[in-house]
Amino acid sequence: MPYYHPLRQIHDKEEQLRTIDNLLILRNQLNMQIPGKTATETLLLATWNIREFGANRRIESFYYIAEIISHFDLIAIQEVSANLKGLEKVVSILGHNWDYIVTDSTDGSAGGGERTAFLYDKNKVFFRKLAGEIVLPKEKLIKGDFQFARTPFCAAFQAGWFKFHLTTVHVYYGTASTKDTRRRDEIDAIAGFLTKRAKKEDTSYILLGDFNIVDCEDDTMQALEKNGFVVPDAIKEHPSDLGGTKHYDQIAFNLKLDKTMTIFSEKEQKAGAFDFTRSVYTPKDLETYKKYFDKKNTEGKTEKEIEKYYLSKWRTFQMSDHLPLWIELKIDFSGQYLKRIKEEE
Repeated sequence: MPYYHPLRQIHDKEEQLRTIDNLLILRNQLNMQIPGKTATETLLLATWNIREFGANRRIESFYYIAEIISHFDLIAIQEVSANLKGLEKVVSILGHNWDYIVTDSTDGSAGGGERTAFLYDKNKVFFRKLAGEIVLPKEKLIKGDFQFARTPFCAAFQAGWFKFHLTTVHVYYGTASTKDTRRRDEIDAIAGFLTKRAKKEDTSYILLGDFNIVDCEDDTMQALEKNGFVVPDAIKEHPSDLGGTKHYDQIAFNLKLDKTMTIFSEKEQKAGAFDFTRSVYTPKDLETYKKYFDKKNTEGKTEKEIEKYYLSKWRTFQMSDHLPLWIELKIDFSGQYLKRIKEEE
């Protein structure tokens, strides 16, 4: 449960009351669309590219972001700013039972100086003291010359009976041209690298994050799946951009489990992309927030231009231009384990 007490310290009374009202609306949507947390039975896993996630937001936005994150148990975040004040603000709102692991910032123009992070609820998730960024050996460099534009980040976790290595990526985008194959090659490189590790270590790997996959039929998705990772249909059904057409974000599995252990069933469990724009920073809220825009984005502009700026720019830098993608996993295998012991006797 997020820590709401600091809401009393918001000096702007209008913003304070608006934040409280919007949190109640957002909580209602989350409760309707995201399964409730359980003590030991399930794990709610998510990934979210939060656009240029630093301290560059209104105070209310941090509360909305924290509220969304609080409904999951473990979440990978991409585009964390080199300045960690935004991330630290959200973690402070989440409360003492939450912790995080974050990478160093990425050098180079392709990486944009960003970090990636894992946030997790310590009441459900145990960090198994292993974390590192993945660097390719010389003979495996992308196109024979490149490392990843943004280094993939891997950490070992345990939730209930389920032990796994979680790797998050923010794959190079480049241009929309099909002639630029680096996106596909990055996905091929990380998926192939982790599959070899999974076989060698007999360890379950989950690969998630912003793959910049436009369509599930694209060769970028094929590069992920041909290397042994499985993307559930329930994930493929949900675009993760605000326009509801692009499948940039994915959650993929390469599991090494006993045959009796099923962590996800299409019939029994759920997955989705949470559309926060139905509750906060909605299209009808333009008039509320217009007064906060820089004059250069309003003076001399038509109403249509101002609306476009609000929808595609301003609100995406308050929240994001991506939706959080999530999946519910089963992590209690005690019944299956007992049956297996009985069968072995």
